[in-house]
Amino acid sequence: MAVVALAVYARKEARKHGTSTKEEFVGICKSAVETASQKEARKESALALLRERGELGNSEIRAMLGVASRTAVRYLDELEAEGKVEQIGKIGHSVTYRLK
Repeated sequence: MAVVALAVYARKEARKHGTSTKEEFVGICKSAVETASQKEARKESALALLRERGELGNSEIRAMLGVASRTAVRYLDELEAEGKVEQIGKIGHSVTYRLK
């Protein structure tokens, strides 16, 4: 289903830009891979920061990675689900993260 939606979107973009559907599809896939790669690199950077400092809050990680607060929380939630970090505290400014 997702592939069909992607193909339809690629066809629409091809018409708009005067390119082929294949070129648009490849471009969309390349962009998705680059985005995923950047995300993984940032998650690794967060882990390196935690190794270096021991324990950090969301705001510190957000500032060091240069991402939005919600993005930092999403990365940290993923790292927690992967069993790499643990959240200390429940909500608010008292929440910090450390390596497991």
